[in-house]
Amino acid sequence: MTLHRLVLLRHAKAEPAGAVVDHERPLALPGRRQASAVGAALAAAGLAPTHVLCSSALRTRQTWEIVRTALLAAGAGAPSVSVTDDLYDASTGDLVAALQSQPDDATTVLVVGHEPTVSHAAGVLAGPGSDEAVVARVRSGVPTAAWSVLEHDGPWDEVGPAALRLVRLERPA
Repeated sequence: MTLHRLVLLRHAKAEPAGAVVDHERPLALPGRRQASAVGAALAAAGLAPTHVLCSSALRTRQTWEIVRTALLAAGAGAPSVSVTDDLYDASTGDLVAALQSQPDDATTVLVVGHEPTVSHAAGVLAGPGSDEAVVARVRSGVPTAAWSVLEHDGPWDEVGPAALRLVRLERPA
C-alpha cells in the first residue's frame, strides 16, 4: 500500500483588504519571505509535492509560485498543478472531493488555500494515530504560511473524516 501525504498550506501574508477585491489581494513583502521559507522547509522535510491544488486567488497563486521556486532551487521536480476557483471559498467537503479525485501516483499533494478551510480540514481529516497536540493546535486555526501534514495508507478515494493521521504542523517564525 502506498503512503500518501497531504500538505495543507495557508497562503502567506497578504496585503490588507482595501481598494482591491479580496480575490485579487497580492502577497505583502513579509508574505513573500514566508512563502520562500515554506518552500525551503518543505524541501528540507522531503515534502516536495507531486501534485498541487491551488486556489485561484492571487495571494495563493503567488504563494505557490514562490514555494515552487524554492523547491526547484532545492532540486525538487516539477509537480502537476491545478489552479481552481473551487478552492477559493471551499468547504471541507469540497476539499475532500478534490482530494478523492487525485490519481494514485499523487504521493504528496500540496493544497494551497485559505482559512478557515485549511485548519478545519486538517481537524476533520485527523483520525486514529494523529498527534493530539497538533490536532488541538489546528482546531484553533492557523496563521498565514502555516502548513500541516497528514498521512494516509490507502487510495485517495478513501479520504474522508477521521481517515488520515495528522502528524505535523509548522508555523512561520
